[in-house]
Amino acid sequence: MALVVKPQNFEPEGFIPSKYTCQGDDVFPGLYVEGLPEGTKVLAIIVDDPDAPMGTFVHYVAWNILVSGGNLTLDEGFKAPSEGKNDFGVVGYRGPCPPPGSPHRYFFKVYALSEALDLPSTTTKADILSAMDGKVLAQGEVVGLYKR
Repeated sequence: MALVVKPQNFEPEGFIPSKYTCQGDDVFPGLYVEGLPEGTKVLAIIVDDPDAPMGTFVHYVAWNILVSGGNLTLDEGFKAPSEGKNDFGVVGYRGPCPPPGSPHRYFFKVYALSEALDLPSTTTKADILSAMDGKVLAQGEVVGLYKR
């Protein structure tokens, strides 16, 4: 089953405003999530850049985002109750920060989970993907672009 994920502050496949990047306030841009299936207890989010020079670069890992009903709004500047380590080596959201050149794609992936995850703040993308195995009820994503 697919979730509908819509950005609050940029168009899907459009450019992410610098406010949400390392050249601005570096805050989460906000998302709308629609179509949460029955049985969804929490959401998890992974934001990554597959166009990074050294391979996919992770900007955000979050989980245990409580839901009620079929839709959810995560506002600008959102901070999840449980956040893991990104590839900058810190816990929490860090926005796009590509080297100068061609635009990079940033995938905002949202997962509807059947149960909460008991994970430490040292959790990485690989850890959360492993922990979610068998618990994903639905998922969806939206892509934004950024270029310096």
